[in-house]
Amino acid sequence: MLMLVNCSNCRTPLQLPPGARSIRCAVCQAITHIADPRSLPPPAAPSSSTVNYAPPPLIPPSPYNHTPPGPPPSAHGRKKAVICGISYRYSRHELKGCINDAKCMRYLLINKFQFPPDSILMLTEEETDPYRIPTKHNLRMALQWLVVGCQPGDSLVFHYSGHGSQQRNYNGDEVDGYDETLCPLDFETQGMIVDDEINVTIVRPLPPGVKLHAIIDACHSGTVLDLPFLCRMNRSGQYAWEDHRPRTGVWKGSNGGEVISFSGCDDDQTSADTAALSKITSTGAMTYCFIQAIERGQAATYGSMLNSMRAAIRNTGNDVGLGGGLVTSLLTMLVTGGSLSGVGQEPQLTATQPFDVYTKPFSL
Repeated sequence: MLMLVNCSNCRTPLQLPPGARSIRCAVCQAITHIADPRSLPPPAAPSSSTVNYAPPPLIPPSPYNHTPPGPPPSAHGRKKAVICGISYRYSRHELKGCINDAKCMRYLLINKFQFPPDSILMLTEEETDPYRIPTKHNLRMALQWLVVGCQPGDSLVFHYSGHGSQQRNYNGDEVDGYDETLCPLDFETQGMIVDDEINVTIVRPLPPGVKLHAIIDACHSGTVLDLPFLCRMNRSGQYAWEDHRPRTGVWKGSNGGEVISFSGCDDDQTSADTAALSKITSTGAMTYCFIQAIERGQAATYGSMLNSMRAAIRNTGNDVGLGGGLVTSLLTMLVTGGSLSGVGQEPQLTATQPFDVYTKPFSL
């Protein structure tokens, strides 16, 4: 049973995990200490002539700045991850491979990159905890949990496998005139999560020394983190960084931290409503090729990783053979249905700062 307490500084309601004696506010960062109730005198009976009102919050709570409801996983070893896989089962938008993608990514992080299991927050329809179902509210809360309290040396990962779309941009901060979006399980009633919000939530707050990798396996996902620079690479492996900073001057980078995103395809489709979902390439191909590149030893640098992923997707129809490694042994059991399709996709790399993709070592 969770106890609700007000932040001692800004009065934002906070959910206190069982047994905790203090809690940090995600809005103002103040620490509220909780007295042992056994040491307090019994409360006086309320007077019928007086009514106590809590003072209004000094800072209006933002929809992006709450810790997730329920007891969150504790972060161990400076590594945290949010993994979201949505199948939209029993709907006309159903996808086959996304929950399997999430399971494979969790296995990869634990067994290849030493992420402790209880520092990984899984959001899928298979979760029994209602706060781990990938609704819009829960996904927002999970993204906030991912970055709150991060310190130099932390390594963060956000993996998403599901539908993506676009909607018309009206504030002038998109080169192509469209915002990229992620589609949570309840997007048809609650709406999509726009790239501007994702940028504000997990990119802008990151301080120096913190590293965030996003692996976004969705349609229209090329710049879904709204990062300032996109690595445009041709099939020969030659590349140039494109400057995607908004003409409005709005800053889309971090607070000094490093953010690098691999995404499943470019932003070149222009459907701005949910009709775009009927044309989406099957999700899962990008996640599959990302894991395969690591397993086959083709991910020494970001450039070799991107080249390997693109080549694997182009050759998927002809070569679906796997190695016999730690992760791919699980992949042979988990990857099903549409996870091996998607030949038309071109994975993209975006970042907060340009870098030499062939000399920078890849690591999570």
